[in-house]
Amino acid sequence: MGVSKIIIIGAPRSGTNMLRDILTSFDDIATWPCDEINYIWRHGNILYPSDEIPAMLAKPEIIDFINNSFLDISKRYNSNIIVEKTCANSLRLPFVDAVLPDAKYIFIHRDGIDTTGSAKKRWTAKPDIRYIFAKVRFVPLTDIPYYGVRYLWGRVYQFFSREKRLAFWGPVLKDMSVILQSHNLNEVCALQWQHCVEKSEEAFSKIPSDRVIRISYEDFVLKPKQNLSNIMQFIGKDVMPEEIAIAVKDVFPQSIGKGRKALSEQEVKNLESLVGKTLKRYDYL
Repeated sequence: MGVSKIIIIGAPRSGTNMLRDILTSFDDIATWPCDEINYIWRHGNILYPSDEIPAMLAKPEIIDFINNSFLDISKRYNSNIIVEKTCANSLRLPFVDAVLPDAKYIFIHRDGIDTTGSAKKRWTAKPDIRYIFAKVRFVPLTDIPYYGVRYLWGRVYQFFSREKRLAFWGPVLKDMSVILQSHNLNEVCALQWQHCVEKSEEAFSKIPSDRVIRISYEDFVLKPKQNLSNIMQFIGKDVMPEEIAIAVKDVFPQSIGKGRKALSEQEVKNLESLVGKTLKRYDYL
C-alpha cells in the first residue's frame, strides 16, 4: 500500500501542533519526532530569500528527496498515514502540491489577534536546547553550516535587540527585512498570520475541494469530538467513538481569546486596522 500524506496547513499559533499531536495519537498515523521540518522542505532551495518558494523550483531531485523523507518516516514507525505540519508551508502551497500531488490538506485557522498575542512570545523566547537538538537531526548534512551560522546570528541579534527579539522566527515573508524595519513586533506577527492564511486561500482555490478540509481552531476546541470525527473520515481512517473521546480528552476552549488578552486595547485596535480585511473574512471582526 502507498503512504497517505496528510499536510496540516495553518499560520503559527493556530492550533497546528494540537491537531498534529491528536492525529498521531492514533495507531498507524505517524510524524517526525520534532516540531517542524522546514529544513527538509527548503533543501535544494536553501538560499531562496523567503519561504514563499514557487512551484517551478520543485525540481525532480527535490521531489524525490522530500517524498523519500516521508517514506523513511513511514518505514521507521510502520505507518501508512504520515502527518506533516510546517507552518511555512502556508506560504508555498503550490510548491508543496507539486512535490506531493496526492496529499490531502487540513486547513486550520484562528483569530489573527489571538495568534499575534501568542506568537510574539516565541519571537522573544530563550533558547530551548532539547528542542534544537530534536530538529537538527533532520537537517540535511550539506545544509548544517548554513543553519548553524543563521542560528548564531539570530541569538546575537536577540541579545542586542531593543525588543529582545530574535532576528527571525516563523514563516519568512517576501521583503521580510523591510517588514521588520517598518513594523513593531505585534504588527510583524499579525502580518505573518495574514500572509499565511491569504496565501493558503489563494492556493486552495486551485486544489480540488475533495483534498481539503477546513476547520477553525475555535470551533475545534468547542466541539472536538465532532470535528475530529470529520477529519478522520476525511483522511480515510475508521475509528471508534470511544477512541475519538480519548484523543480529545485534553482539548478545552480556555485559550480562546487568550492572545487578545495579552495585548492592550489600543494594540488590538491597531492590529484590527492593519489586518482587518482578513479578520473580517473569517468573522473575527
